[in-house]
Amino acid sequence: MTTAARKTGDYAAFLRAKSQLGGMHGFEPVWLPDFLFDFQRALVGWAVRRGRAALFADCGLGKTPMQLAWAENVARHARGRVLILTPLAVGAQTVREAEKFGVEAAVSRDGKAAGRITVTNYERLHHFDPADFAGVVCDESSILKSFTGATRKRVTRFVSKMRYRLLCTATAAPNDYVELGNSSEALGELSYSDMLRRFFWQLDDKGQKRELRKQQEAEALIASDPSYFRKLAYRVAQTIGQWRLKHHAVTPFWRWVASWARACRKPSDLGFPDGGFVLPDLVEREHVIKPRVPAPGWLFSMPAFGMAEERAERRRTLAERTEYVAGLVDHDRPAVVWCHMNEEADRLAEIIPDAEQIAGRTPDDRKAELYEAFADRQLRVLVIKPKIGAWGLNWQHCNHVVTFPSHSYEQHYQSVRRCWRFGQTRPVTLDVVATEGEVRLAGNLRRKAEKADRMFEALVREMNAAATVKRENPYTSPTEAPGWLSPSN
Repeated sequence: MTTAARKTGDYAAFLRAKSQLGGMHGFEPVWLPDFLFDFQRALVGWAVRRGRAALFADCGLGKTPMQLAWAENVARHARGRVLILTPLAVGAQTVREAEKFGVEAAVSRDGKAAGRITVTNYERLHHFDPADFAGVVCDESSILKSFTGATRKRVTRFVSKMRYRLLCTATAAPNDYVELGNSSEALGELSYSDMLRRFFWQLDDKGQKRELRKQQEAEALIASDPSYFRKLAYRVAQTIGQWRLKHHAVTPFWRWVASWARACRKPSDLGFPDGGFVLPDLVEREHVIKPRVPAPGWLFSMPAFGMAEERAERRRTLAERTEYVAGLVDHDRPAVVWCHMNEEADRLAEIIPDAEQIAGRTPDDRKAELYEAFADRQLRVLVIKPKIGAWGLNWQHCNHVVTFPSHSYEQHYQSVRRCWRFGQTRPVTLDVVATEGEVRLAGNLRRKAEKADRMFEALVREMNAAATVKRENPYTSPTEAPGWLSPSN
């Protein structure tokens, strides 16, 4: 090879490295079962060929059968075992799904592989040796944000030692670049910090205020005329604190994400017919409770400002709010009540007939029993916190959800989607109970829901458009080296 050819080849390699589109680490699928829908088969096939991939599929689109099919492909191809990591509540449900589809899977919490596909919860991962497995699935991977830093690091280290990796979650917040960065790092792509440096600008205080003002202006325009949405959608979802997605990097960023992830809210997002994947009606009811007495020093109730005032308001109105919720679920149908304070949950479990509580202090074995009892309709009312059980569970048998307002839209979204999901055949009633002092919090949650719905729609459109780009074109076509690489130089 001549010096010029070698220099030209080096330059082409340099361009490929700068693209950060990654490579294919997988293999051709050896098993695409008939129980998968067409869109699921396409996603599984892509993930198997990719080898290290993320599936951001909305609740009820069948992430469990897809990850089981992916795991079975890896187990057969590598002639080894696959570990599926799930939230505690989801492990038994995953095994039931595996039995239904004829896939060999079993739960283990002591570190011993239980057959070809082993299912365990994230908290038990320290008992397992990565050398025993050929691949790993992180189910509901977004829940990692709820764990301590030590648990997140342990999962990341474990996953990084696997040749084959799959992340599955329903991403409710499309502007959650933190989650995208963490997912990329777990798959062996760019780290979170590298992602920020490559695609984002770092803003000073003045820049952050300027971006906030522009976002507010864009939101006002979209509110007045929805046609502005397509033009201004990313203006309201391009900033993480002091970091902002570069104007010229929007398409390269989503092209990069689409090289290792797929996102969909319904099959038609991927070009397939929706068929039976249609959500029933969601009947949202807001209840504003008037406290019996105003806060000390006030003649009437005032909106709470700040976390401290909100917590004080909730403690002061505990009796009124819990009694009202008990009245809402005074029927003979299943219901789930989501709380944010221990005092709320304790009181509700006490005053609601046929109710049981799952708390942080509840032993793991007892938690599993209560999850099973509620899913099997042996328990009518379940009282629980979103951060304990809002991920991955299928509760289509229940169509009544009661919750209190929260600052976390993701927790709210996930808690509602346990019941309001594909496969639910009845309208779902959502009751949000707030006091007069919490009206600002309830309104803020409603605005976040509307914004997130628009943003996820834009994310799916942008990612899937980027996924259609033929990545090989810049590198299979002849590469012209710059003049300073010519032999004469």
